[in-house]
Amino acid sequence: MDAIQRVTRPTASVLETMLGHRQPMWGLRLAKETSLAPATVYSLLARLERAGVVASSWEEETERPGPRRRLYELTQDGAIVAAAAVRAYAAKGTRAPRAAGLAGRTQ
Repeated sequence: MDAIQRVTRPTASVLETMLGHRQPMWGLRLAKETSLAPATVYSLLARLERAGVVASSWEEETERPGPRRRLYELTQDGAIVAAAAVRAYAAKGTRAPRAAGLAGRTQ
């Protein structure tokens, strides 16, 4: 598996969130936790899944009301690639993805 070619702020944010949880997550939860639009998150997840960084499966929970959710998790190799991508993004001198929302706030 190669490094992720294009690491944008949304990509780094999604990867960082997934690294922090280490359990399968559904797309809307990722959108909420990263403050990104669902369409952005789902397109990133599709790209990451094609690259082998993320794997997905359908939720098996049947007692929760509503439709089944698609769950996404980092593959074993994907976790290594994701950590490297987040580090590389941070090394570019940009703010950490989660801290970016705090820019411009005064203390």
